[in-house]
Amino acid sequence: MTLDQLRIFVEVAERGHVTRAAEALGMSQSAASSAIAALESNYEARLFDRVGRGIRLSKAGQIFLREARAVPDRASVA
Repeated sequence: MTLDQLRIFVEVAERGHVTRAAEALGMSQSAASSAIAALESNYEARLFDRVGRGIRLSKAGQIFLREARAVPDRASVA
């Protein structure tokens, strides 16, 4: 897991859309999707439920989001 992956996860979670989050971060949709897939694979947990063309946080994703929001802030203080 990297800080970039966490930032991407938080942005996607807050926007509820991978493409919009990727645009806000100045990256491609495929790069954002790959970062989310890597997190899900690494933790063997589904962080988002895919709903039609959109996504929403799964139960595991809701728990993960609480922690993921705090990590980049902690890292910038160190």
